Amino acid sequence: MKNKTLNRSLLAALVASSLFSSAVMADCGGMDLNHCPAPFDAQLPDTHKMLTWSQTDRIVGFRNDYRNYTGDVFRHGHATPLATAEKPLTDAHYQVNGTTYNLRDYLKRQNVSGMLVLKDGKVAWKYLGEGNTDTTLWTSRSVGKSVVSALVGVAIKEGKIHSVDDLITQYEPDLKGTAWDGVTLKQLITHTSGVAWNEDYTNPTSDFAKLTECEATSGTYDCVRNLVKGLHRAHPAGENWSYSSGGAWLLGDVLERATGMTLAAYLEKSIWQPYGMANDGVWHAYSKGQHDVGAHGFNATLEDWGRFGEFILHNGTLPNGKQILPEGWVQESSDWTQAKGSVSNAHPNGLYGYQWWNNEVPANASGVEPKVQASLKGSLWALGIFGQMIMVNQKENLTIVQWSTWPQAEPSFSAQPLEASLMFSAIANALR
Repeated sequence: MKNKTLNRSLLAALVASSLFSSAVMADCGGMDLNHCPAPFDAQLPDTHKMLTWSQTDRIVGFRNDYRNYTGDVFRHGHATPLATAEKPLTDAHYQVNGTTYNLRDYLKRQNVSGMLVLKDGKVAWKYLGEGNTDTTLWTSRSVGKSVVSALVGVAIKEGKIHSVDDLITQYEPDLKGTAWDGVTLKQLITHTSGVAWNEDYTNPTSDFAKLTECEATSGTYDCVRNLVKGLHRAHPAGENWSYSSGGAWLLGDVLERATGMTLAAYLEKSIWQPYGMANDGVWHAYSKGQHDVGAHGFNATLEDWGRFGEFILHNGTLPNGKQILPEGWVQESSDWTQAKGSVSNAHPNGLYGYQWWNNEVPANASGVEPKVQASLKGSLWALGIFGQMIMVNQKENLTIVQWSTWPQAEPSFSAQPLEASLMFSAIANALR
């Protein structure tokens, strides 16, 4: 009798375990991932309200973006674990407005939920907070634009795109006669198309807000395409810099037409598997298996974000020594545009390149330690709203990743963005 009771209890436990596993796999299995990301949050915030989520909603929403929207999976390759640096980062300090802050202060001030520092390709420091794990897939927001930029470089190297001087209409002939007629891919990738786009994240009627609404409804691809196709011209092409997620979406669409593959599939084929990323990722799809969004939507683990940064740091060289980016592509990516709006007293060399930012310490910054000014010269920054970052510093052989949930999508540059540049500079100095 005792054995029968034990057997029934064991059977019940196994059934319960199986049902639990199946339930989790059903939610993850919709994306057909090899491993389900953790943590698994049962309640997801309303995507219609993404721009006004609470801090708690942002944490849950950003690590479940792969479930919030339809997505395409990109598979990982055969990964080699990241080695530990001989000289770990124990702390770093920066000073602003007479106050000194350390690494712990920085995590709090930036609402950081994940951070990775790779020095010479090795882990000098890693932080995971808010319940995030090594399997968490975090959304990139506009960090995804920099991934698309790299994929454009790969397509040029492969001959699928002839040149950044090609006209958009060579790939999208139905845009002839629209505001995009006469715009080159270089003007598109540097956001100097001259086509009007309102990126205001606080304005519920802005073009970006309309794009977000399209994403939260059915028929997303057609909704966004109609939005972007109906834009008007504000300036002659090439003269003015104006940040545009609409233009970035169009760049992704051009890339997919040129390659005949979704962004996820092209990323998997060209970079994700050959470079040896450790985990599958998911790209937000406007039409599953047919179209992924070029403006954002890349979701991956912290360490794989870092591996992508290392890929850029080494000029697109794979572990087997093959370079899959055109010669000089990374340098061109940081030849900041001199178009009006990009150059300022803070950034006299320009602010923006091939969908990478110049976020070095501003030239006119006051109240900061003088020694931080030089350590980020020439670095490339992939930046996404609410504080998502990949910083690639070839001079220092340094890659830094940051996941955050800033209270504002795009705060004043004198706030979180400035302190990020100060801390990253301090980290570079600490690891020399």
